[in-house]
Amino acid sequence: MAYTTIDDPSAFFQAVTYTGNEQARDITFTGNSDMQPDWVWAKIRSQAYSHRMFDSVRGTGKFLHTDGNDAEGTQNANVSAFNSNGFSLGNDNGINSDGDTHVAWNWKAGTSFTNDASSTSVGTIDSAGSISTDAGFSIMTYTGTGSNGTVAHGLGAVPKMYIVKKRNATSQWYTYHAGNTAAPETDYLDLESTAATSDSAVNWNDTSPTSTTFSLGTNSNVNNSGNTYVAYIFAEKKGYSKFGSYVGTEDGSGNNGSFVYLGFKPAFLMIKSTSITTNWVMLDNKRDGFNENNNFLYANLNNVENDGGYDLDLLSNGFKIRHNLSWINEGALIYMAFAESPFVTSTGVPGTAR
Repeated sequence: MAYTTIDDPSAFFQAVTYTGNEQARDITFTGNSDMQPDWVWAKIRSQAYSHRMFDSVRGTGKFLHTDGNDAEGTQNANVSAFNSNGFSLGNDNGINSDGDTHVAWNWKAGTSFTNDASSTSVGTIDSAGSISTDAGFSIMTYTGTGSNGTVAHGLGAVPKMYIVKKRNATSQWYTYHAGNTAAPETDYLDLESTAATSDSAVNWNDTSPTSTTFSLGTNSNVNNSGNTYVAYIFAEKKGYSKFGSYVGTEDGSGNNGSFVYLGFKPAFLMIKSTSITTNWVMLDNKRDGFNENNNFLYANLNNVENDGGYDLDLLSNGFKIRHNLSWINEGALIYMAFAESPFVTSTGVPGTAR
């Protein structure tokens, strides 16, 4: 029985915490493998300050805020390099404020990808970016056409989730998730918003993704003529990543919630209700380091880190809700999760809880 294809998830995902000093510096990862990140998502923990998202495809210094609809900004004193085992920072206080605590979540893609749709007959909209078929992750950029179309993603597997953002103008963060209702191809969530699932065929053209492309409709947030976009695209990899759903058990009686099986010990977890208005809850294995895991940040808010007793255990094979909070335990919920270690390695070595 194959338990996983990735025995060391730190080759593809690592979280890191640091204290800012407003001086140019290198942040070095501490995982078992060296990892050159292609996507860095950073947040000040001890201050109300916007999330900053960087990637190697758009280039150093270019950032987006997940808690707002702003166009792409440029500040060279932000992330100035993607290094062989970490990243370099400048002195900008948005990512390196003196004395403040920070967290960064980091993913590796790593293989350059270009698709001329007219030449390859794969998709109808040209795309370029960085991919890892091993990790099931790609970063794609494209220019909108304003017409229904498809974009090559290069993963060789059907994506379970993608997040799309217009770069050169304000727009919402439209998000596809395979666990979002019975017909995810016509529904969407907005990463910057607390809103529940909305229905619109003009986002994904009422078409499910395939192992080669994902579909776009005519909505300006994903495909306006002449605008530039970035998409972060994920396929599921056994023992490393999972994009699923569960049903909350909160009923007013203090029920402490579901256990969700992942097949690995999570290093990163983001949860969103699809049926009620809630925040996008973010947890990781670095900011707490022990169960119960209380330190929440919210992808859609610039808030200071919340350690208000919203209890959740990160286990060797999944996660367990221990609080009746609606944000993690009411109605239908979706999640994205990445591994610290597989439940069992490919050689049969079991993982452990923390």
